Amino acid sequence: MPKLIPAAERLILARQLIQKAREFPLPVALGRNDLAYIAGVRDLLRQARDMIKFISMTPSATAEVKADVKRIFEELEQADREILG
Repeated sequence: MPKLIPAAERLILARQLIQKAREFPLPVALGRNDLAYIAGVRDLLRQARDMIKFISMTPSATAEVKADVKRIFEELEQADREILG
């Protein structure tokens, strides 16, 4: 059975995944057009999104946690535009 991760830890992990996506090595040959690069970045951003997508729906989520989730979703969108845009 998978280990349950508390919401606060999920927020931290999601931010770390976003940072990993920003630091993903850009290939020299094709640059941003390399399909492996695009897939790697999108996978990291998807993992971050999956990590937090249900936190705001839980009854124990406070308004502060919901605001953090909203900020991380905005960071995800911004990172996607900056990295792949």
